[in-house]
Amino acid sequence: MKPLLLNIWMILPVCLMAQAGNSSLRAGNKAYREHDFTKAEESYRKAIDLSPANATAKFNLGDALFRGNRPIEAQKSFESVIAGSNEPKMIASAWYNKGVSLTAQQKLEESIDAYKNVLRIDPSDTMARDNLQRAMNELKRRRDQEQQQQKKQQEQKKMSRQQVQQLLQALQDQERMLQQKINHSRVPSPSQPEKDW
Repeated sequence: MKPLLLNIWMILPVCLMAQAGNSSLRAGNKAYREHDFTKAEESYRKAIDLSPANATAKFNLGDALFRGNRPIEAQKSFESVIAGSNEPKMIASAWYNKGVSLTAQQKLEESIDAYKNVLRIDPSDTMARDNLQRAMNELKRRRDQEQQQQKKQQEQKKMSRQQVQQLLQALQDQERMLQQKINHSRVPSPSQPEKDW
Protein backbone atom coordinates (compact mmCIF):
# COMPACT_ATOMS: atom_id res chain seq x y z
CA MET A 1 0.00 0.00 0.00
CA LYS A 2 2.81 2.42 0.63
CA PRO A 3 3.92 2.58 -2.99
CA LEU A 4 0.36 3.45 -3.98
CA LEU A 5 0.34 6.38 -1.53
CA LEU A 6 3.66 7.53 -2.92
CA ASN A 7 2.26 7.48 -6.43
CA ILE A 8 -0.80 9.45 -5.37
CA TRP A 9 1.41 12.08 -3.71
CA MET A 10 3.46 12.30 -6.88
CA ILE A 11 0.40 12.67 -9.12
CA LEU A 12 -1.44 15.13 -6.87
CA PRO A 13 0.72 18.19 -7.76
CA VAL A 14 0.26 17.47 -11.46
CA CYS A 15 -3.51 17.29 -11.00
CA LEU A 16 -3.53 20.52 -9.01
CA MET A 17 -1.51 22.27 -11.73
CA ALA A 18 -3.93 20.98 -14.36
CA GLN A 19 -6.87 22.30 -12.34
CA ALA A 20 -5.16 25.69 -11.97
CA GLY A 21 -4.50 25.68 -15.71
CA ASN A 22 -8.14 24.85 -16.40
CA SER A 23 -9.35 27.63 -14.12
CA SER A 24 -7.05 30.07 -15.92
CA LEU A 25 -8.42 28.80 -19.23
CA ARG A 26 -11.98 29.32 -18.02
CA ALA A 27 -11.11 32.81 -16.77
CA GLY A 28 -9.60 33.59 -20.16
CA ASN A 29 -12.69 32.32 -21.95
CA LYS A 30 -14.90 34.48 -19.75
CA ALA A 31 -12.77 37.59 -20.42
CA TYR A 32 -12.79 36.77 -24.14
CA ARG A 33 -16.59 36.56 -24.20
CA GLU A 34 -16.66 39.96 -22.46
CA HIS A 35 -14.33 41.35 -25.15
CA ASP A 36 -11.58 42.02 -22.61
CA PHE A 37 -8.84 40.60 -24.80
CA THR A 38 -5.98 41.88 -22.64
CA LYS A 39 -7.30 40.06 -19.59
CA ALA A 40 -8.05 36.99 -21.71
CA GLU A 41 -4.47 37.02 -23.00
CA GLU A 42 -3.10 37.16 -19.45
CA SER A 43 -5.28 34.23 -18.37
CA TYR A 44 -4.34 32.13 -21.39
CA ARG A 45 -0.64 32.83 -20.84
CA LYS A 46 -1.03 31.74 -17.22
CA ALA A 47 -2.72 28.53 -18.36
CA ILE A 48 0.15 27.90 -20.79
CA ASP A 49 2.71 28.52 -18.05
CA LEU A 50 0.97 25.94 -15.88
CA SER A 51 0.54 23.47 -18.75
CA PRO A 52 2.88 24.21 -21.69
CA ALA A 53 1.37 21.45 -23.83
CA ASN A 54 -2.16 22.88 -23.54
CA ALA A 55 -3.07 23.38 -27.21
CA THR A 56 -6.46 24.86 -26.35
CA ALA A 57 -4.86 27.62 -24.27
CA LYS A 58 -2.40 28.38 -27.09
CA PHE A 59 -5.20 28.42 -29.64
CA ASN A 60 -7.34 30.71 -27.50
CA LEU A 61 -4.32 32.94 -26.86
CA GLY A 62 -3.95 33.33 -30.62
CA ASP A 63 -7.61 34.30 -30.91
CA ALA A 64 -7.28 36.87 -28.11
CA LEU A 65 -4.15 38.33 -29.70
CA PHE A 66 -5.86 38.56 -33.07
CA ARG A 67 -8.91 40.26 -31.57
CA GLY A 68 -6.53 42.62 -29.79
CA ASN A 69 -5.17 43.69 -33.22
CA ARG A 70 -1.89 41.80 -32.88
CA PRO A 71 -1.98 39.46 -35.90
CA ILE A 72 1.77 38.76 -35.98
CA GLU A 73 1.77 37.44 -32.40
CA ALA A 74 -1.48 35.58 -33.10
CA GLN A 75 0.16 33.90 -36.08
CA LYS A 76 3.01 32.68 -33.88
CA SER A 77 0.55 31.29 -31.35
CA PHE A 78 -1.31 29.37 -34.06
CA GLU A 79 2.01 28.06 -35.38
CA SER A 80 2.80 26.66 -31.92
CA VAL A 81 -0.57 24.87 -31.92
CA ILE A 82 0.16 23.40 -35.36
CA ALA A 83 3.58 22.22 -34.24
CA GLY A 84 2.48 20.83 -30.88
CA SER A 85 -0.94 19.30 -31.40
CA ASN A 86 -1.84 15.81 -32.58
CA GLU A 87 -5.55 16.50 -33.03
CA PRO A 88 -6.40 17.05 -36.73
CA LYS A 89 -9.42 19.26 -36.00
CA MET A 90 -7.34 21.53 -33.74
CA ILE A 91 -4.55 21.68 -36.34
CA ALA A 92 -7.01 22.52 -39.13
CA SER A 93 -8.54 25.28 -37.02
CA ALA A 94 -5.08 26.65 -36.22
CA TRP A 95 -4.16 26.65 -39.93
CA TYR A 96 -7.41 28.47 -40.69
CA ASN A 97 -6.81 31.14 -38.05
CA LYS A 98 -3.20 31.46 -39.17
CA GLY A 99 -4.52 32.13 -42.68
CA VAL A 100 -6.83 34.83 -41.35
CA SER A 101 -3.99 36.48 -39.42
CA LEU A 102 -1.74 36.34 -42.51
CA THR A 103 -4.49 37.94 -44.59
CA ALA A 104 -4.75 40.71 -41.99
CA GLN A 105 -1.00 41.26 -42.46
CA GLN A 106 -1.48 41.44 -46.25
CA LYS A 107 0.62 38.28 -46.73
CA LEU A 108 -1.71 36.77 -49.30
CA GLU A 109 0.57 34.08 -50.72
CA GLU A 110 1.24 32.69 -47.25
CA SER A 111 -2.44 32.86 -46.32
CA ILE A 112 -3.30 30.93 -49.49
CA ASP A 113 -0.89 28.20 -48.38
CA ALA A 114 -2.49 28.15 -44.91
CA TYR A 115 -6.01 27.74 -46.35
CA LYS A 116 -4.74 24.96 -48.62
CA ASN A 117 -3.38 23.16 -45.55
CA VAL A 118 -6.80 23.41 -43.90
CA LEU A 119 -8.40 21.83 -46.97
CA ARG A 120 -5.82 19.04 -47.01
CA ILE A 121 -6.88 18.13 -43.48
CA ASP A 122 -10.59 18.85 -43.87
CA PRO A 123 -11.72 19.08 -47.53
CA SER A 124 -15.29 19.87 -46.43
CA ASP A 125 -14.34 23.18 -44.73
CA THR A 126 -16.36 25.68 -46.77
CA MET A 127 -15.10 28.72 -44.86
CA ALA A 128 -11.50 27.82 -45.70
CA ARG A 129 -12.50 27.27 -49.32
CA ASP A 130 -14.24 30.68 -49.45
CA ASN A 131 -11.30 32.47 -47.82
CA LEU A 132 -8.90 30.69 -50.16
CA GLN A 133 -10.89 31.94 -53.15
CA ARG A 134 -11.02 35.50 -51.76
CA ALA A 135 -7.28 35.52 -51.11
CA MET A 136 -6.54 34.19 -54.59
CA ASN A 137 -8.82 36.81 -56.18
CA GLU A 138 -7.21 39.59 -54.15
CA LEU A 139 -3.72 38.40 -55.08
CA LYS A 140 -4.69 38.32 -58.77
CA ARG A 141 -6.21 41.81 -58.51
CA ARG A 142 -3.03 43.16 -56.89
CA ARG A 143 -0.79 41.57 -59.49
CA ASP A 144 -2.94 42.99 -62.31
CA GLN A 145 -2.82 46.40 -60.65
CA GLU A 146 0.98 46.20 -60.34
CA GLN A 147 1.27 45.31 -64.02
CA GLN A 148 -0.91 48.28 -64.95
CA GLN A 149 1.24 50.58 -62.84
CA GLN A 150 4.39 49.26 -64.51
CA LYS A 151 2.87 49.87 -67.94
CA LYS A 152 1.95 53.43 -66.93
CA GLN A 153 5.47 54.06 -65.70
CA GLN A 154 6.91 52.74 -68.96
CA GLU A 155 4.52 54.93 -70.94
CA GLN A 156 5.53 57.93 -68.83
CA LYS A 157 9.17 57.20 -69.60
CA LYS A 158 8.35 57.00 -73.30
CA MET A 159 6.32 60.17 -73.12
CA SER A 160 9.12 61.96 -71.36
CA ARG A 161 11.52 60.89 -74.14
CA GLN A 162 9.06 62.19 -76.71
CA GLN A 163 8.72 65.40 -74.76
CA VAL A 164 12.49 65.79 -74.65
CA GLN A 165 12.69 65.28 -78.41
CA GLN A 166 9.93 67.84 -78.95
CA LEU A 167 11.68 70.34 -76.69
CA LEU A 168 14.96 69.77 -78.52
CA GLN A 169 13.25 70.29 -81.87
CA ALA A 170 11.61 73.49 -80.58
CA LEU A 171 14.98 74.80 -79.37
CA GLN A 172 16.56 74.02 -82.73
CA ASP A 173 13.71 75.82 -84.51
CA GLN A 174 14.14 78.85 -82.25
CA GLU A 175 17.88 78.88 -82.88
CA ARG A 176 17.33 78.70 -86.65
CA MET A 177 14.80 81.57 -86.49
CA LEU A 178 17.21 83.63 -84.41
CA GLN A 179 20.03 82.98 -86.90
CA GLN A 180 17.76 84.08 -89.75
CA LYS A 181 16.85 87.29 -87.91
CA ILE A 182 20.49 88.00 -87.23
CA ASN A 183 21.39 87.43 -90.86
CA HIS A 184 18.59 89.71 -92.14
CA SER A 185 19.22 92.49 -89.73
CA ARG A 186 22.94 92.64 -90.20
CA VAL A 187 24.13 96.13 -90.62
CA PRO A 188 27.39 96.53 -92.46
CA SER A 189 30.12 97.69 -90.19
CA PRO A 190 31.90 101.00 -90.94
CA SER A 191 35.14 99.21 -91.57
CA GLN A 192 33.55 97.14 -94.27
CA PRO A 193 32.97 98.89 -97.51
CA GLU A 194 29.60 98.58 -99.02
CA LYS A 195 29.49 96.58 -102.12
CA ASP A 196 28.98 98.63 -105.12
CA TRP A 197 28.00 96.68 -108.04
